[in-house]
Amino acid sequence: MKNILLILVCIGFFSACNSVKDVQSTSKPITHELWDTLVKTHVSDAGVVDYEGFIEDKTKLQNYLDLLSSSHPNDDNWTKDEQLAYWLNAYNAFTVKLIVDKYPVSSIKDIKSGIPFVNTVWDIKFIEIEGAEYDLNNIEHGIIRPKFKNPRIHFAANCAAISCPRLRNEAYTADKLNDQLDDQARYFLRNKGKNMITSEEVKLSKILKWYGGDFDEYGGVRKFINDYGPHPVASSVEIKYLDYFWPLNNQDVNNYQAPKE
Repeated sequence: MKNILLILVCIGFFSACNSVKDVQSTSKPITHELWDTLVKTHVSDAGVVDYEGFIEDKTKLQNYLDLLSSSHPNDDNWTKDEQLAYWLNAYNAFTVKLIVDKYPVSSIKDIKSGIPFVNTVWDIKFIEIEGAEYDLNNIEHGIIRPKFKNPRIHFAANCAAISCPRLRNEAYTADKLNDQLDDQARYFLRNKGKNMITSEEVKLSKILKWYGGDFDEYGGVRKFINDYGPHPVASSVEIKYLDYFWPLNNQDVNNYQAPKE
């Protein structure tokens, strides 16, 4: 039975990725000032999100989403960094939209759609950009990961859970993107609530296990944590992985108390 469920989940995952359309757009790069203002106002430096504040600013949030929806990135008019900044901001802003529309919820996973065990909140097609319909899986797995092949994106796209990398309280922009991605990776790996890295023991977020293959071109997960983590880890030290906690990121992971089994 478990094998059948796993197969169904994989089918749902790959069908979501493959549904991304080739949009013929002539749009020009947009400004992300609205999103920058919103996250500076309603997100702490540690990534704790004030969703009630976003609800109060729902009109401004919708104005930004409308701006995203009017301009699909394209290779003719957008640089690669402009495109990646757009898609990261879009993923994060539309994730906030999902939460705001269903708030209060305890976890993003409480938002259900479609067939149980196959369709998840990340399969809800509620995003329209120049006539193309997307879900969050389409954006992350159908566009961001395959098009940009940059392992640092895993610390920039936020899934609204306390074990996720922080939602940055600054919009991603092409002119600062490389520094922003470096900062997100370093911050995440050095956050003791999400990773435990010492010279004797390494326990990492499961993000680095789930997407381990995305780090191969970089030289592997160990090289990545040696470059971005608090200090180098010897090859003899075994890498283990921590449990992933899905409560909403409106609380600090360092203060979160996991329920006792």
